[in-house]
Amino acid sequence: MILMGVVNLTPDSFREDTRAMTPDAVKRRVDALIARGCSIIDFGAVSTRPGAPAVSVDDEWSRLQPALELIEYGGIPSKTVSLRSTPPSEAGPLPLTVPRVACVFEGIPPYSVDTTSAEIVRRVYERIGPFIVNDISAGEDDPMMLPTVARLRLPYVAMHKRGNPRSMDNLTDYPEGIVKAVDSYFEEFEKRAASYGIHDWILDPGFGFAKTVEQNWELLEHVDSLKHFGRPLLIGVADKRFTRTREAGYAERLAEERGADILRIH
Repeated sequence: MILMGVVNLTPDSFREDTRAMTPDAVKRRVDALIARGCSIIDFGAVSTRPGAPAVSVDDEWSRLQPALELIEYGGIPSKTVSLRSTPPSEAGPLPLTVPRVACVFEGIPPYSVDTTSAEIVRRVYERIGPFIVNDISAGEDDPMMLPTVARLRLPYVAMHKRGNPRSMDNLTDYPEGIVKAVDSYFEEFEKRAASYGIHDWILDPGFGFAKTVEQNWELLEHVDSLKHFGRPLLIGVADKRFTRTREAGYAERLAEERGADILRIH
């Protein structure tokens, strides 16, 4: 399993110790995450915590630049990562000692940018070249996102959510059940992505986004059912509100048991 470590380039992210607003702070944070075993560093310049305000493209871009400068001038390690999902025929339970990742994405960059903006994707690509696009809206917030990702041929993370940080806590009604709703969502996303020529993507069920405490736990218990898509499964459960109802580390252990290919940590 691959670890993805979060660097928040924001003044208002949920975890204060993940914030890095200067080049030196970014470097210290990246070094600490690499020391913990992270192979992918995820840079976010817009907080997505519940209630977080919207941020302009220019503000998002100005926050990203310290990290981009480090990448551009070699201040951050640049070893690529090989990743693939577990094929559907192999999606049953496996011992935790058996690697679940090898290579559908051969030699992907070791850093990602958490953004819903196609303009940010374009600017980052022009500055540093290929990177992983980590889009919590799965292309819904910006109609140019999927065409841009397809044109630039970038690795892409699609996440399930509803609404935005201001509205998502009121959008938790899933008559068909949360597991079926998320499965149906990615069935539709797969068709949209394919229509733009995007066939390799990473699936993020979106824990903590438009889901109640009970729905988050139900989804995590059954998240291995999403392996039938044959996509790498990215799980982000670190420091979510719903995880406070169990002992520390329980959600991460359960994610690993249920087949996470990438675990996003703080």
